[in-house]
Amino acid sequence: MSLFGKVTVIGIGLIGSSLARVIKRDGLARRISCYDVKPQYMQKALELGIVDEIHKNIADSVKNADLIVLSAPVGAYGKIIREIAPFLKNDAVITDVGSIKKYVIREIEANLPPDSKVSVVPGHPVAGTEKSGPEAGFDTLFEGRWFIMTPYERSSDAAVEKISKLWAHAKMRVDSMTPEHHDKVMAAVSHLPHLIAFSIVGTVADLEGYEQKEIIKYSASGFRDFTRIAGSDPTMWRDILLNNKTTILELIQRFVEDLIALERNIRWDEGDKLFELFSRTRKIRREVVEAKQDQPETEKKILSEINRRFDLRILFIIIFCRIIRFFIMFDYFVA
Repeated sequence: MSLFGKVTVIGIGLIGSSLARVIKRDGLARRISCYDVKPQYMQKALELGIVDEIHKNIADSVKNADLIVLSAPVGAYGKIIREIAPFLKNDAVITDVGSIKKYVIREIEANLPPDSKVSVVPGHPVAGTEKSGPEAGFDTLFEGRWFIMTPYERSSDAAVEKISKLWAHAKMRVDSMTPEHHDKVMAAVSHLPHLIAFSIVGTVADLEGYEQKEIIKYSASGFRDFTRIAGSDPTMWRDILLNNKTTILELIQRFVEDLIALERNIRWDEGDKLFELFSRTRKIRREVVEAKQDQPETEKKILSEINRRFDLRILFIIIFCRIIRFFIMFDYFVA
């Protein structure tokens, strides 16, 4: 049975096209419409059969839509809402897939008419790859991952229930938290690691005395992991970092302090402190892998504990786990 009559996906890239595939696969809508600023994306989505109709005009795409999914870069949300607001049904539901939530809610509220009856359920599917475009999507992208809702005053109970069911069909584990808390958690476990990856790849590529072709040729798995992350969509990550800047800047400062301490350990041959750190992070890495692969309920408990008590020390241990292989690789280069 369909959850919606018409669904409009605005932004038919990796996430939007993957969700459209789920909706089409499970018959969750009678019709799927899409709009994208890149006409070739819309045409490809139509050719792939993951949408039923495409529109050159964004206003036409949302007419009579029961659900509007914003899967464009978050920096475009304000403009999108301004353009579609006059054409929305009173009982329409807006949701999104952005990686920051306070900014998203602020932009939506600033551009919806004060008397609008539209329900809004901000959301974030914590899944993805470094690839983009409708051909990069696949209907199993979200399986076993988390979908985090951040409902607020404009989120009706009925809309929240429908959005929960939608992502449950994608086989995601659905959770909720406040927008403020979501942005803190994501800054630590997603935004900062991406920022580090962008920085490391840029730094290594610019090192004097190394030919870029040598760096590419001899890249070990650690550096390749960073290049994969650094290959993510530039527009999306520019918007995320600039619109969650307060939290991210605080985390950068903390990370720099910890990195300086690590530099001091190396400079003064404090092998015992390095071994202690690496042992702790290795243990955390194993727990994360086990929770994700074998014990989904354990992983849920871990996320619930983060929700209850945002402990930066634990989160930074997880982040350090991601950079250990970089130091191993760096040692290889300078040896």
